[in-house]
Amino acid sequence: MNVSVVLFTSDLRLHDHPPLRAALDGSREVVPLFVRDRAVDRAGFTAPNRLAFLADCLRDLDAGLRQRGGRLVVRSGNLVEEVCRVAGEADADEVHLAADVSAHAQRREERLRRALEAEGVRLHVHGTVTTAVDPGVLAPGSSDHFAVFTPYFRHWSRHRLREAFGAPRVVRVPEGVGTEELPDRKALSGVSSALAPGGETGGRTRLAAWLRSGVAAYEDRHDDLAGDATSRLSPHLHFGTLSPVELVHRARSAGGPGAEAFVRQVAWRDFHRQVLAARPDAATADYRTKHDRWRSERTAGEDVAAWREGRTGYPVVDAAMRQLRHEGWMHNRGRLLTASFLTKTLYVDWRVGARHFLELLVDGDVASNQLNWQWMAGTGTDSRPNRVLNPVTQAKRYDPDGAYVRRWVPELAELEGPAVHEPWKLPGLERAAFDYPDPVIDLADGLARFKRARGRD
Repeated sequence: MNVSVVLFTSDLRLHDHPPLRAALDGSREVVPLFVRDRAVDRAGFTAPNRLAFLADCLRDLDAGLRQRGGRLVVRSGNLVEEVCRVAGEADADEVHLAADVSAHAQRREERLRRALEAEGVRLHVHGTVTTAVDPGVLAPGSSDHFAVFTPYFRHWSRHRLREAFGAPRVVRVPEGVGTEELPDRKALSGVSSALAPGGETGGRTRLAAWLRSGVAAYEDRHDDLAGDATSRLSPHLHFGTLSPVELVHRARSAGGPGAEAFVRQVAWRDFHRQVLAARPDAATADYRTKHDRWRSERTAGEDVAAWREGRTGYPVVDAAMRQLRHEGWMHNRGRLLTASFLTKTLYVDWRVGARHFLELLVDGDVASNQLNWQWMAGTGTDSRPNRVLNPVTQAKRYDPDGAYVRRWVPELAELEGPAVHEPWKLPGLERAAFDYPDPVIDLADGLARFKRARGRD
Protein backbone atom coordinates (compact mmCIF):
# COMPACT_ATOMS: atom_id res chain seq x y z
CA MET A 1 0.00 0.00 0.00
CA ASN A 2 1.27 3.48 -0.89
CA VAL A 3 1.94 5.86 1.98
CA SER A 4 1.59 9.65 2.21
CA VAL A 5 2.95 12.09 4.76
CA VAL A 6 0.82 15.06 5.78
CA LEU A 7 2.96 17.83 7.25
CA PHE A 8 0.85 19.90 9.62
CA THR A 9 2.03 23.47 10.21
CA SER A 10 -0.53 26.19 10.95
CA ASP A 11 -3.45 23.93 10.02
CA LEU A 12 -3.91 21.84 13.16
CA ARG A 13 -7.33 20.35 12.48
CA LEU A 14 -9.10 17.40 10.91
CA HIS A 15 -12.19 19.15 9.53
CA ASP A 16 -11.93 20.79 6.09
CA HIS A 17 -8.28 19.90 5.63
CA PRO A 18 -7.36 19.65 1.90
CA PRO A 19 -3.86 18.13 2.40
CA LEU A 20 -5.21 15.34 4.61
CA ARG A 21 -8.14 14.70 2.28
CA ALA A 22 -5.82 14.41 -0.71
CA ALA A 23 -3.37 12.21 1.18
CA LEU A 24 -6.13 9.77 2.13
CA ASP A 25 -7.38 9.49 -1.45
CA GLY A 26 -7.36 5.89 -2.63
CA SER A 27 -7.37 4.47 0.94
CA ARG A 28 -3.72 5.26 1.45
CA GLU A 29 -1.94 4.98 4.76
CA VAL A 30 -0.95 8.38 6.10
CA VAL A 31 1.67 9.69 8.51
CA PRO A 32 0.25 12.82 10.18
CA LEU A 33 3.44 14.73 11.06
CA PHE A 34 4.25 17.86 13.00
CA VAL A 35 7.85 19.09 13.17
CA ARG A 36 8.95 21.53 15.84
CA ASP A 37 11.13 23.57 13.48
CA ARG A 38 14.25 24.77 15.28
CA ALA A 39 14.76 27.46 12.63
CA VAL A 40 11.58 29.13 13.90
CA ASP A 41 12.98 29.05 17.43
CA ARG A 42 16.27 30.61 16.31
CA ALA A 43 14.42 33.34 14.42
CA GLY A 44 12.69 34.39 17.64
CA PHE A 45 9.13 33.70 16.51
CA THR A 46 8.27 31.38 19.38
CA ALA A 47 6.66 32.77 22.50
CA PRO A 48 5.40 31.06 25.67
CA ASN A 49 1.75 31.84 24.98
CA ARG A 50 1.86 30.45 21.46
CA LEU A 51 3.86 27.41 22.57
CA ALA A 52 1.24 26.69 25.24
CA PHE A 53 -1.63 27.04 22.80
CA LEU A 54 0.29 24.90 20.30
CA ALA A 55 0.75 22.16 22.91
CA ASP A 56 -3.02 22.09 23.46
CA CYS A 57 -3.61 21.96 19.70
CA LEU A 58 -1.23 19.05 19.16
CA ARG A 59 -2.73 17.05 22.00
CA ASP A 60 -6.22 17.66 20.66
CA LEU A 61 -5.14 16.75 17.12
CA ASP A 62 -3.56 13.53 18.37
CA ALA A 63 -6.74 12.67 20.29
CA GLY A 64 -8.86 13.25 17.19
CA LEU A 65 -6.58 11.06 15.10
CA ARG A 66 -6.66 8.28 17.71
CA GLN A 67 -10.45 8.33 17.65
CA ARG A 68 -10.10 7.52 13.94
CA GLY A 69 -7.50 4.79 14.38
CA GLY A 70 -4.46 6.97 13.82
CA ARG A 71 -1.98 9.05 15.79
CA LEU A 72 0.16 12.16 15.44
CA VAL A 73 3.89 11.84 14.85
CA VAL A 74 5.90 14.65 16.43
CA ARG A 75 9.54 15.40 15.67
CA SER A 76 11.94 18.24 16.49
CA GLY A 77 14.87 19.61 14.52
CA ASN A 78 15.53 20.79 11.00
CA LEU A 79 12.15 20.57 9.29
CA VAL A 80 13.44 19.49 5.88
CA GLU A 81 15.66 16.79 7.36
CA GLU A 82 12.91 15.47 9.63
CA VAL A 83 10.30 15.30 6.87
CA CYS A 84 12.72 13.43 4.63
CA ARG A 85 13.61 11.10 7.48
CA VAL A 86 9.96 10.28 8.23
CA ALA A 87 9.19 9.78 4.53
CA GLY A 88 12.04 7.28 4.38
CA GLU A 89 10.95 5.44 7.52
CA ALA A 90 7.40 5.13 6.19
CA ASP A 91 8.48 4.39 2.60
CA ALA A 92 6.22 7.27 1.55
CA ASP A 93 6.06 8.44 -2.04
CA GLU A 94 4.41 11.82 -1.45
CA VAL A 95 4.18 14.63 1.10
CA HIS A 96 1.24 17.01 1.42
CA LEU A 97 1.56 20.53 2.87
CA ALA A 98 -0.56 23.68 3.21
CA ALA A 99 0.70 26.76 1.39
CA ASP A 100 1.97 29.65 3.51
CA VAL A 101 2.93 33.24 2.78
CA SER A 102 5.92 34.34 4.85
CA ALA A 103 9.37 34.56 3.31
CA HIS A 104 10.58 31.88 5.74
CA ALA A 105 7.75 29.53 4.72
CA GLN A 106 8.35 30.06 1.02
CA ARG A 107 12.09 29.38 1.34
CA ARG A 108 11.37 26.32 3.49
CA GLU A 109 8.92 24.96 0.91
CA GLU A 110 11.49 25.26 -1.88
CA ARG A 111 14.20 23.53 0.19
CA LEU A 112 11.77 20.76 1.08
CA ARG A 113 10.75 20.25 -2.54
CA ARG A 114 14.36 19.89 -3.69
CA ALA A 115 15.25 17.50 -0.88
CA LEU A 116 12.20 15.29 -1.43
CA GLU A 117 12.66 15.18 -5.19
CA ALA A 118 16.21 13.98 -4.64
CA GLU A 119 14.69 11.03 -2.74
CA GLY A 120 12.02 10.39 -5.38
CA VAL A 121 9.19 11.81 -3.23
CA ARG A 122 6.63 14.27 -4.60
CA LEU A 123 5.62 17.39 -2.67
CA HIS A 124 2.01 18.59 -3.05
CA VAL A 125 1.27 22.10 -1.76
CA HIS A 126 -2.40 22.91 -1.17
CA GLY A 127 -4.12 26.27 -1.20
CA THR A 128 -7.18 27.55 0.68
CA VAL A 129 -6.11 25.81 3.88
CA THR A 130 -5.05 28.81 5.95
CA THR A 131 -6.93 31.38 3.84
CA ALA A 132 -10.38 31.57 2.32
CA VAL A 133 -8.93 33.00 -0.91
CA ASP A 134 -5.32 32.31 -1.75
CA PRO A 135 -2.78 35.11 -2.24
CA GLY A 136 -2.30 35.94 -5.89
CA VAL A 137 -5.71 34.71 -6.98
CA LEU A 138 -7.10 38.25 -6.88
CA ALA A 139 -5.03 41.11 -8.29
CA PRO A 140 -5.65 44.37 -10.14
CA GLY A 141 -4.48 44.62 -13.72
CA SER A 142 -1.59 46.93 -12.84
CA SER A 143 -0.06 45.02 -9.92
CA ASP A 144 0.57 41.60 -8.44
CA HIS A 145 -1.54 42.37 -5.36
CA PHE A 146 -4.13 44.74 -3.99
CA ALA A 147 -2.67 47.58 -1.92
CA VAL A 148 -6.07 48.94 -0.80
CA PHE A 149 -8.61 46.86 1.09
CA THR A 150 -11.89 48.19 -0.33
CA PRO A 151 -11.35 47.07 -3.95
CA TYR A 152 -9.79 43.84 -2.69
CA PHE A 153 -12.87 43.11 -0.59
CA ARG A 154 -15.14 43.83 -3.54
CA HIS A 155 -13.35 41.16 -5.60
CA TRP A 156 -12.96 38.84 -2.61
CA SER A 157 -16.73 38.93 -1.94
CA ARG A 158 -17.51 37.91 -5.52
CA HIS A 159 -14.96 35.08 -5.56
CA ARG A 160 -16.51 31.62 -5.38
CA LEU A 161 -15.13 29.70 -2.40
CA ARG A 162 -14.57 25.98 -2.56
CA GLU A 163 -16.94 23.85 -0.52
CA ALA A 164 -15.96 22.87 3.01
CA PHE A 165 -15.87 19.19 3.93
CA GLY A 166 -15.91 17.15 7.11
CA ALA A 167 -13.24 15.26 8.98
CA PRO A 168 -12.16 11.80 7.80
CA ARG A 169 -13.76 8.82 9.48
CA VAL A 170 -10.65 6.63 9.45
CA VAL A 171 -6.94 7.45 9.38
CA ARG A 172 -4.56 4.50 9.08
CA VAL A 173 -0.96 5.16 10.11
CA PRO A 174 1.81 2.71 9.16
CA GLU A 175 3.73 0.95 11.89
CA GLY A 176 7.33 1.69 12.64
CA VAL A 177 7.36 5.49 12.54
CA GLY A 178 8.58 6.78 15.87
CA THR A 179 7.40 9.91 17.64
CA GLU A 180 8.46 12.19 20.45
CA GLU A 181 6.23 12.87 23.42
CA LEU A 182 3.55 15.46 22.91
CA PRO A 183 4.38 18.84 24.45
CA ASP A 184 2.49 19.95 27.55
CA ARG A 185 1.73 23.56 28.45
CA LYS A 186 2.34 22.72 32.12
CA ALA A 187 6.05 22.43 31.35
CA LEU A 188 6.24 26.01 30.09
CA SER A 189 7.01 29.15 32.03
CA GLY A 190 6.07 32.73 31.21
CA VAL A 191 2.56 31.83 30.01
CA SER A 192 -0.15 34.44 30.56
CA SER A 193 -2.26 33.40 33.53
CA ALA A 194 -5.59 33.65 31.68
CA LEU A 195 -4.47 32.24 28.34
CA ALA A 196 -7.35 30.44 26.63
CA PRO A 197 -7.00 26.71 25.85
CA GLY A 198 -6.18 25.61 22.32
CA GLY A 199 -7.33 22.80 20.08
CA GLU A 200 -9.82 22.07 17.31
CA THR A 201 -12.43 20.69 19.71
CA GLY A 202 -12.55 23.90 21.70
CA GLY A 203 -12.37 26.02 18.56
CA ARG A 204 -15.39 24.32 17.02
CA THR A 205 -17.32 24.67 20.26
CA ARG A 206 -16.53 28.37 20.41
CA LEU A 207 -17.47 28.85 16.76
CA ALA A 208 -20.83 27.15 17.26
CA ALA A 209 -21.57 29.28 20.31
CA TRP A 210 -20.52 32.43 18.47
CA LEU A 211 -22.77 31.73 15.51
CA ARG A 212 -25.63 30.85 17.84
CA SER A 213 -25.53 33.82 20.18
CA GLY A 214 -22.80 36.33 19.25
CA VAL A 215 -22.53 37.05 15.55
CA ALA A 216 -25.97 38.68 15.17
CA ALA A 217 -24.88 41.64 17.32
CA TYR A 218 -21.34 41.83 15.97
CA GLU A 219 -21.84 44.82 13.66
CA ASP A 220 -23.19 46.94 16.52
CA ARG A 221 -20.96 45.69 19.33
CA HIS A 222 -17.58 44.73 17.88
CA ASP A 223 -15.94 47.94 19.15
CA ASP A 224 -17.48 47.71 22.64
CA LEU A 225 -14.40 47.27 24.79
CA ALA A 226 -16.18 46.24 27.98
CA GLY A 227 -18.78 44.14 26.17
CA ASP A 228 -16.14 41.70 24.91
CA ALA A 229 -18.45 40.99 21.97
CA THR A 230 -15.89 39.80 19.42
CA SER A 231 -15.55 36.14 18.45
CA ARG A 232 -12.10 35.52 20.00
CA LEU A 233 -11.51 33.07 17.17
CA SER A 234 -8.26 34.67 16.00
CA PRO A 235 -6.00 32.19 17.86
CA HIS A 236 -7.86 29.31 16.21
CA LEU A 237 -7.42 30.89 12.79
CA HIS A 238 -3.74 31.48 13.49
CA PHE A 239 -3.11 27.85 14.43
CA GLY A 240 -5.56 26.55 11.84
CA THR A 241 -7.80 24.69 14.26
CA LEU A 242 -10.62 26.33 12.32
CA SER A 243 -10.85 26.57 8.54
CA PRO A 244 -11.33 30.08 7.12
CA VAL A 245 -13.37 28.58 4.27
CA GLU A 246 -15.73 26.77 6.61
CA LEU A 247 -15.95 29.82 8.86
CA VAL A 248 -17.06 32.08 5.99
CA HIS A 249 -19.59 29.55 4.73
CA ARG A 250 -21.13 29.12 8.17
CA ALA A 251 -21.22 32.84 8.88
CA ARG A 252 -22.88 33.52 5.55
CA SER A 253 -25.42 30.80 6.32
CA ALA A 254 -26.21 32.55 9.60
CA GLY A 255 -26.77 35.74 7.60
CA GLY A 256 -27.47 39.29 8.70
CA PRO A 257 -25.40 42.45 9.14
CA GLY A 258 -23.40 40.95 12.00
CA ALA A 259 -22.32 37.97 9.93
CA GLU A 260 -21.43 40.24 7.01
CA ALA A 261 -19.27 42.41 9.27
CA PHE A 262 -17.58 39.31 10.66
CA VAL A 263 -16.85 37.91 7.18
CA ARG A 264 -15.28 41.26 6.35
CA GLN A 265 -12.76 40.68 9.14
CA VAL A 266 -11.84 37.30 7.64
CA ALA A 267 -11.28 39.13 4.35
CA TRP A 268 -8.96 41.60 6.12
CA ARG A 269 -6.89 38.61 7.23
CA ASP A 270 -6.67 37.33 3.65
CA PHE A 271 -5.86 40.85 2.45
CA HIS A 272 -2.83 41.12 4.72
CA ARG A 273 -1.62 37.69 3.68
CA GLN A 274 -1.75 38.57 -0.02
CA VAL A 275 0.20 41.78 0.70
CA LEU A 276 2.89 39.88 2.61
CA ALA A 277 3.08 37.14 -0.04
CA ALA A 278 3.82 39.80 -2.66
CA ARG A 279 6.03 41.97 -0.43
CA PRO A 280 7.69 39.66 2.14
CA ASP A 281 10.05 42.43 3.28
CA ALA A 282 7.02 44.27 4.72
CA ALA A 283 7.46 42.09 7.79
CA THR A 284 10.39 44.31 8.78
CA ALA A 285 10.49 47.30 6.40
CA ASP A 286 8.03 50.10 5.67
CA TYR A 287 5.55 49.09 3.00
CA ARG A 288 5.21 52.77 2.07
CA THR A 289 7.89 54.82 3.71
CA LYS A 290 7.14 58.25 5.16
CA HIS A 291 10.85 58.75 5.88
CA ASP A 292 10.12 58.81 9.59
CA ARG A 293 12.94 59.34 12.02
CA TRP A 294 11.29 57.21 14.68
CA ARG A 295 12.40 57.27 18.28
CA SER A 296 14.08 53.93 18.96
CA GLU A 297 13.64 51.71 21.99
CA ARG A 298 16.99 53.02 23.23
CA THR A 299 16.16 56.71 22.90
CA ALA A 300 12.56 56.34 24.15
CA GLY A 301 13.28 53.70 26.77
CA GLU A 302 11.19 55.14 29.61
CA ASP A 303 8.17 55.78 27.39
CA VAL A 304 8.37 52.31 25.87
CA ALA A 305 8.62 50.72 29.32
CA ALA A 306 5.57 52.66 30.53
CA TRP A 307 3.64 51.55 27.44
CA ARG A 308 4.58 47.92 27.87
CA GLU A 309 3.74 47.90 31.57
CA GLY A 310 0.42 49.70 31.21
CA ARG A 311 1.62 52.77 33.14
CA THR A 312 1.30 55.54 30.52
CA GLY A 313 -1.23 57.54 32.54
CA TYR A 314 -3.88 57.06 29.85
CA PRO A 315 -6.25 54.51 31.37
CA VAL A 316 -7.68 52.96 28.21
CA VAL A 317 -4.19 52.41 26.78
CA ASP A 318 -3.01 50.90 30.05
CA ALA A 319 -6.08 48.69 30.32
CA ALA A 320 -5.46 47.21 26.89
CA MET A 321 -1.78 46.59 27.56
CA ARG A 322 -2.61 44.85 30.84
CA GLN A 323 -5.22 42.69 29.13
CA LEU A 324 -2.53 41.65 26.66
CA ARG A 325 -0.16 40.56 29.41
CA HIS A 326 -2.88 38.76 31.40
CA GLU A 327 -4.64 36.95 28.56
CA GLY A 328 -2.14 36.85 25.70
CA TRP A 329 -4.88 38.50 23.68
CA MET A 330 -6.23 42.02 23.23
CA HIS A 331 -9.50 43.46 21.98
CA ASN A 332 -9.08 44.73 18.42
CA ARG A 333 -10.09 48.29 19.32
CA GLY A 334 -7.43 48.14 22.03
CA ARG A 335 -4.85 47.06 19.47
CA LEU A 336 -5.61 50.09 17.34
CA LEU A 337 -5.47 52.46 20.31
CA THR A 338 -2.22 51.14 21.76
CA ALA A 339 -0.54 51.08 18.35
CA SER A 340 -1.60 54.63 17.56
CA PHE A 341 -0.41 55.81 20.96
CA LEU A 342 3.04 54.23 20.60
CA THR A 343 3.71 55.23 16.99
CA LYS A 344 2.00 58.58 16.69
CA THR A 345 1.65 60.03 20.18
CA LEU A 346 5.00 58.75 21.46
CA TYR A 347 6.51 58.61 17.94
CA VAL A 348 8.24 55.28 18.56
CA ASP A 349 9.21 52.92 15.73
CA TRP A 350 6.33 50.57 14.87
CA ARG A 351 8.72 47.61 14.92
CA VAL A 352 9.16 48.07 18.68
CA GLY A 353 5.45 47.62 19.22
CA ALA A 354 5.09 44.82 16.70
CA ARG A 355 7.88 42.88 18.40
CA HIS A 356 6.28 43.27 21.83
CA PHE A 357 2.93 42.08 20.51
CA LEU A 358 4.57 39.02 18.96
CA GLU A 359 6.15 38.22 22.30
CA LEU A 360 2.73 37.98 23.96
CA LEU A 361 -0.09 37.51 21.46
CA VAL A 362 -1.37 33.95 21.18
CA ASP A 363 -2.65 34.92 17.71
CA GLY A 364 0.66 36.60 16.84
CA ASP A 365 0.63 36.18 13.08
CA VAL A 366 3.40 37.84 11.07
CA ALA A 367 1.10 39.03 8.27
CA SER A 368 -1.72 40.40 10.41
CA ASN A 369 0.47 41.71 13.22
CA GLN A 370 3.13 43.47 11.17
CA LEU A 371 0.78 44.90 8.56
CA ASN A 372 -1.76 46.09 11.11
CA TRP A 373 1.06 47.85 12.94
CA GLN A 374 2.14 49.42 9.67
CA TRP A 375 -1.47 50.42 8.93
CA MET A 376 -1.66 52.23 12.26
CA ALA A 377 1.81 53.75 11.92
CA GLY A 378 0.86 55.17 8.53
CA THR A 379 3.56 53.23 6.68
CA GLY A 380 1.25 50.51 5.40
CA THR A 381 -1.95 50.32 3.37
CA ASP A 382 -4.03 52.92 5.24
CA SER A 383 -5.39 55.56 2.86
CA ARG A 384 -5.19 58.08 5.74
CA PRO A 385 -1.63 57.51 6.95
CA ASN A 386 -1.57 60.54 9.26
CA ARG A 387 -4.65 59.69 11.31
CA VAL A 388 -4.09 59.79 15.06
CA LEU A 389 -6.46 58.12 17.52
CA ASN A 390 -7.04 60.27 20.60
CA PRO A 391 -7.14 57.80 23.52
CA VAL A 392 -9.50 59.94 25.61
CA THR A 393 -11.97 60.50 22.80
CA GLN A 394 -11.80 56.83 21.84
CA ALA A 395 -12.25 55.71 25.45
CA LYS A 396 -15.36 57.82 25.89
CA ARG A 397 -16.80 56.43 22.66
CA TYR A 398 -15.99 52.73 23.11
CA ASP A 399 -15.91 52.45 26.91
CA PRO A 400 -18.43 55.18 27.82
CA ASP A 401 -19.00 54.22 31.46
CA GLY A 402 -15.40 53.10 32.05
CA ALA A 403 -16.16 49.43 32.76
CA TYR A 404 -13.26 48.17 30.63
CA VAL A 405 -10.79 50.49 32.33
CA ARG A 406 -11.98 49.59 35.81
CA ARG A 407 -11.65 45.88 34.97
CA TRP A 408 -7.98 46.15 34.00
CA VAL A 409 -6.79 49.18 35.97
CA PRO A 410 -7.99 48.39 39.51
CA GLU A 411 -6.19 51.43 40.92
CA LEU A 412 -9.00 53.49 39.39
CA ALA A 413 -11.87 51.14 40.24
CA GLU A 414 -13.45 53.61 42.64
CA LEU A 415 -13.76 56.31 40.01
CA GLU A 416 -17.27 56.23 38.58
CA GLY A 417 -18.41 56.89 35.03
CA PRO A 418 -16.34 58.55 32.30
CA ALA A 419 -14.20 60.42 34.85
CA VAL A 420 -12.07 57.28 35.00
CA HIS A 421 -10.66 58.16 31.57
CA GLU A 422 -9.10 61.46 32.74
CA PRO A 423 -7.88 60.98 36.33
CA TRP A 424 -5.35 63.82 35.96
CA LYS A 425 -8.26 66.28 35.99
CA LEU A 426 -9.29 65.36 39.54
CA PRO A 427 -8.79 68.00 42.27
CA GLY A 428 -5.44 67.79 44.06
CA LEU A 429 -6.27 65.79 47.18
CA GLU A 430 -8.68 63.53 45.32
CA ARG A 431 -6.08 62.90 42.60
CA ALA A 432 -3.42 62.09 45.20
CA ALA A 433 -5.59 59.29 46.59
CA PHE A 434 -5.05 57.19 43.47
CA ASP A 435 -1.79 55.30 42.96
CA TYR A 436 -1.76 55.88 39.25
CA PRO A 437 0.82 57.79 37.16
CA ASP A 438 0.34 61.12 35.43
CA PRO A 439 0.35 61.00 31.61
CA VAL A 440 3.78 60.37 30.11
CA ILE A 441 3.05 63.07 27.53
CA ASP A 442 0.44 65.70 26.86
CA LEU A 443 -1.65 64.63 23.87
CA ALA A 444 -1.31 68.04 22.22
CA ASP A 445 2.48 67.85 22.51
CA GLY A 446 2.54 64.37 21.03
CA LEU A 447 0.33 65.43 18.13
CA ALA A 448 2.48 68.49 17.42
CA ARG A 449 5.65 66.38 17.36
CA PHE A 450 4.06 63.88 14.98
CA LYS A 451 2.86 66.63 12.63
CA ARG A 452 6.32 68.14 12.58
CA ALA A 453 7.86 64.76 11.80
CA ARG A 454 5.47 64.23 8.91
CA GLY A 455 5.86 67.79 7.66
CA ARG A 456 2.25 68.69 8.40
CA ASP A 457 2.69 71.43 10.99
